[in-house]
Amino acid sequence: MQLARVGRPHGLDGEVYIDRCALTPEQLLALGTVEWRKDDRRRTLTLRDARATHDRLLVRFAEVLLRDIAATLTPGELWVEAERLPDLGPTTAYTFQLVGLAAMTPTGERIGTIRDVVQNAGQQLFAIDRDGRELLVPAFGAFLKRVDLAAGVAELDLPPGFEEL
Repeated sequence: MQLARVGRPHGLDGEVYIDRCALTPEQLLALGTVEWRKDDRRRTLTLRDARATHDRLLVRFAEVLLRDIAATLTPGELWVEAERLPDLGPTTAYTFQLVGLAAMTPTGERIGTIRDVVQNAGQQLFAIDRDGRELLVPAFGAFLKRVDLAAGVAELDLPPGFEEL
């Protein structure tokens, strides 16, 4: 069973805000439950309410009624079985689906393997393992040309000399 991280909770007066979540409030609520994880601790949480605010979701869990309890969830991560996630459509992928893809140039040259997708100062970056060396590449249209999940490939168009930086 593959698990997917669906966000990072932060406590506010019984509500928890979740950042880095690709789901709408309705999609998140439809999951019913999520698993909170931190280190070796686990806790199943029942989603009670969710609403969008700016670039985050504000969520209430049935088990979390007070700010002090909400604060115990931070820092931590929310996880759910990948097969329970809604299909985002043919032009969108979840972050966990990108990890492990072969990073290739448009001409078919292998750059490396996407090891992680990291958030950095307002933009996502692909952390690519290139023969034991990490290469960070912006994960947006100017660089990211195509993703083929079935083939296990992310096509990246890097400017000349980018890999030597």
